[in-house]
Amino acid sequence: MESLIDIRKPSKDEQLVAKESYNALAAVLEELKSENPEIEIEETREKIKIPLHALKLLAKVLKGLSQGKPVSIVPMATEMTTQAAAEFLGCSRPHLVKLLEEGQINFTKVGKHRRVKFEDIVNYKRKIKAKQKGLLREIMKSDEELGLYDS
Repeated sequence: MESLIDIRKPSKDEQLVAKESYNALAAVLEELKSENPEIEIEETREKIKIPLHALKLLAKVLKGLSQGKPVSIVPMATEMTTQAAAEFLGCSRPHLVKLLEEGQINFTKVGKHRRVKFEDIVNYKRKIKAKQKGLLREIMKSDEELGLYDS
């Protein structure tokens, strides 16, 4: 599996192919009724059954690539180092360690090293984003009440 460090932006050619593929796949997904549709690889004529959920995930990957975004798929149970988790959150490693020690994010220890489940990092990030949105709403409401903000 690629590490978070190995992820790169798609080239212009990859973006164009991804855009064409996304458009075609998105149109087909609208019509699918089966939970495990069969696709055919044109070059080999091999037919493969793929869970509908996986095809929808592929569509999201293609959309991201078409927009020039680096894409990575990480199993939710994957354990991360504190450095990788900090990079994902956009904070310093010492700050992340502080969050771990305060119990805000679950972790395990392997010897002296802390390991964090990707799922726990994603859940923490969602919780923080929700809290930020709530605070922004409060600020906007307060500004409206004071006449500083026109709704």
